Amino acid sequence: MNANDFRRIALSFEGAEESSHMGSPDFRVGGRIFATLASQKQGYGNLMLTLEQQQAFVEELPDVFLPIAGGWGRMGMTHIRLVEAGEEVLEGALRAAWKLRMEKNGRTGKKNGPQGNRTRSTNARRKRR
Repeated sequence: MNANDFRRIALSFEGAEESSHMGSPDFRVGGRIFATLASQKQGYGNLMLTLEQQQAFVEELPDVFLPIAGGWGRMGMTHIRLVEAGEEVLEGALRAAWKLRMEKNGRTGKKNGPQGNRTRSTNARRKRR
């Protein structure tokens, strides 16, 4: 697998969109990130998982998954070695990250990203003037 496969699969999920964070491609649902290609030059895709999910993926396939170094990894952010991942593994891992983001979006009631909220409040201020 490669970055193009990662992109294709990430964008196949309902509501998924590609955006950019700090100059790197990211994948969002409801305006919130669930995966990135911030480490694609090193051969990785990045997944936003829970610590429990991260641990399960790493234990099952240690040649494919590893925690991102430092604090991000201690929060569940996980590298997937693209060349080592098959289509099924990559799709399952991306689906887990997408589903987690969907669940979190539902709990917080966030349907739009911060930019969407900012636009509405800016428009409301303009109408009051």
